[in-house]
Amino acid sequence: MKAVVWHGVGDIRLDEVPDPAIREPSDAIVRITRSAICGTDLHMVRGTMPDMVSGTVLGHEAVGVVEEVGAGVRGFRPGDRVVVPSTVGCGTCSYCRAGYYAQCDNANPNGPAAGTCFFGGPKSTGPVDGLQAEYARVPYASTGLVPIPDEVSDDQAILLSDIFPTAWFGAKLAEVGRGDTVLVLGAGVVGQFAVESAKRQGAGRVLVVDGIDSRLEKAREQHAEVIDFNREDPVAAVKDLTGGIGVDRVIEAVGVDAERPADGPAVVSEDEAAQFDRERDEAAPDAAPDGDQWVPGDAPSLALRWAVDAVAKAGSIGVIGVYPAGFDRFPIGDAMNRNLTLKMGNCNHRRYIPGLLRLVATGTIDPTAFITQHEPPSAAIDAYETFDRREDGWLKTVLDVA
Repeated sequence: MKAVVWHGVGDIRLDEVPDPAIREPSDAIVRITRSAICGTDLHMVRGTMPDMVSGTVLGHEAVGVVEEVGAGVRGFRPGDRVVVPSTVGCGTCSYCRAGYYAQCDNANPNGPAAGTCFFGGPKSTGPVDGLQAEYARVPYASTGLVPIPDEVSDDQAILLSDIFPTAWFGAKLAEVGRGDTVLVLGAGVVGQFAVESAKRQGAGRVLVVDGIDSRLEKAREQHAEVIDFNREDPVAAVKDLTGGIGVDRVIEAVGVDAERPADGPAVVSEDEAAQFDRERDEAAPDAAPDGDQWVPGDAPSLALRWAVDAVAKAGSIGVIGVYPAGFDRFPIGDAMNRNLTLKMGNCNHRRYIPGLLRLVATGTIDPTAFITQHEPPSAAIDAYETFDRREDGWLKTVLDVA
């Protein structure tokens, strides 16, 4: 079969690889009909998520049809339409039973202490071959598959494999409640869903910070109050919009590949630039940029710093932007002395997907508004390259596998 395969930092290819097979009685084989390219995938290619294993199939978002099930899978049969949660959980350990599927004790072959197991990730997460392929093996299929209602299309369901649940989780982490003023840092597709999630969870106002016009315009369509960090200082703007107090909650949806302002009053000083350069070199020591391609973000801790500076005293921050293990730059003193609450982590996708599917099935939400590109698998590498360059208008690319 054809699959997008990681060969090295800056080196991904559309390869022919062996078809997956049932290895354990709890496995299922899924024929992929939709996959997608996520900003997290770019971390692997840029080098900001290290320790990838050459030959790993990339991708952690998929919708498809069950082709085969192992002898231990009772709840699914060939022909079922399913969405595949991005993180893998066994469904039986104490963590899964408490809803913490991303911290399953059994899914990660590196052992219980290794943490999250997800498709298409580095050695520390498995590795488990990913979902940008024609077929995929899904471990612990009774938990790792969610049936799709007839009323939900493949295009709608693909956005529930990772990004919508992650945004919903981010609003939960930030403790968004009725009437809150919420700041979303990052207006990529997860940030867009964070706007929707914050409103659904009770937010009275939602502010959004980004530096790409098309993303800000999409947030404005949701009636968010937008702030362009290349035109104004985002922290100063937040304070101005909140009477000098700051926001109640922050959802940080940027992560380690944050970029510093190119212009305007928020441009960093020479000392700050040097600090960010050191952070980038530590976060992505094996980065291999090729001109403007595969360039890691040049301000890894900036979104975290803006989050702390923009939130009110005793406010709360939910971090769903991705940071690699070992990244240790956070303004802990400022956060501690203002009684801030900080929560973070990888989404427990299986916990939220069924409820979000019901919202889509009833017509309450149509997530397809955030799909900006449909591409065939043969164009996957070109799509990766364009998305990586942060070009205007590229929000979410869906791969139409079948």
